[in-house]
Amino acid sequence: MACNFSIPFTGTPSDVLNRAKSAVQSQGGAFNGNESSGAFQVSVMGSAIKGSYTVVGNDLNITIDSKPFLIPCSTIEGFLRSQIR
Repeated sequence: MACNFSIPFTGTPSDVLNRAKSAVQSQGGAFNGNESSGAFQVSVMGSAIKGSYTVVGNDLNITIDSKPFLIPCSTIEGFLRSQIR
């Protein structure tokens, strides 16, 4: 089940992506990409959360392609929003 959401941000794409990268890496994950698009992966509860992002204007558009069944999309979105803003 894929999750899709958009997180509006202020500042530069570089700033928001540095915060996103830091959030993913602080959980032991991998974050690869540039100011236009990229992908990330982090292990949670023994399963991987895998996703990708694109930056359009001042919106960070995120797609979660794979996640543990027990973790709702809203939980992932809430965590990322709190780390990025």
